[in-house]
Amino acid sequence: MIETIYIEENIQQHPRAKDILTRFPAARNIICGRYGEVFNPKAQNFRLQKQKPALILAEKYKNFTLETPKGYGLGADRNYYFSHMLNCLYDCRYCFLQGMYQSANYVLFVNYEDFQDEIRRICNHFPADNIHFFSGYDCDSLALEPVTGFAGQFLPFFGSIPNAWLELRTKSTQIRSLTHREPLTRCIVAFSLTPSEIATKVEDKAPPLERRLAAIKKLQQQGWQLGLRFDPLIYQTGYQQQYQQLFEQVFAMIDLKQLHSVSLGAFRLPETYYKKIHKLYPDEKLFASPLEYQNGMVSYQKELEQQMMQYCTEQVLNYIPSSKFFPCTV
Repeated sequence: MIETIYIEENIQQHPRAKDILTRFPAARNIICGRYGEVFNPKAQNFRLQKQKPALILAEKYKNFTLETPKGYGLGADRNYYFSHMLNCLYDCRYCFLQGMYQSANYVLFVNYEDFQDEIRRICNHFPADNIHFFSGYDCDSLALEPVTGFAGQFLPFFGSIPNAWLELRTKSTQIRSLTHREPLTRCIVAFSLTPSEIATKVEDKAPPLERRLAAIKKLQQQGWQLGLRFDPLIYQTGYQQQYQQLFEQVFAMIDLKQLHSVSLGAFRLPETYYKKIHKLYPDEKLFASPLEYQNGMVSYQKELEQQMMQYCTEQVLNYIPSSKFFPCTV
């Protein structure tokens, strides 16, 4: 799967880096000074690199956690996100990462303990507050779990902090590290879901809906709290029927006792990201949709966006109480 691995020279002896290298004995190893030397140069072709991404093992030095934008959260007063990885195994056409980064290579920050120290410091500073930490903003939380061991390392850590909540955002079926341990009460395994008719067109390399639902069912049976993320909503002719069928299929198997939250969000991209992605994929039908520019963002025309959000909100609230519903307003 991974043919080339770049390693920052300062972490060659890091136990996590050494362990990962042993997993890919046939990979070509290249030493670099800092990951930005490989990841940041502008003369790169994201679309070409996406065919065979390299893995970059790096160390992060600052900004281990960041506050989420206003309007992003699940009811907690304090919300943060953190990224142990940059870039994703999957190739979803609507993903903002294609517009954010110059490179399609994966960056894995191996110094997990520094992330954990920062998370612990925040929680100790606000001991009376429940604090939510979101993983999966710059990557998929679980897609490379067999390589990264991320969940296996962070679940016990979050279990030791009484006011810390963890969301694992994913499209992946790599759930072994979860099913092989007792469920963590303050962990939400949040699956991104799209109607099959749409997913087959815009979610390349991601597991099909049926496999994601099977993973959800297994986790639910074992007692994990689940999140359902219908984000972004994607327009195509007949979307009402397609989303109605998706909601029927999903909620028919969901036990509300195990359901932590449901969120909806409209398709949107920063204008600079959109222009870059459109240049990479000029023939992509997604970008032929009725889009508009507004306040530095690209989204569906306001009337269409409101219609989609209203329709899907009404459908979702047929199945769940409003207390579990968190529309994304970012």
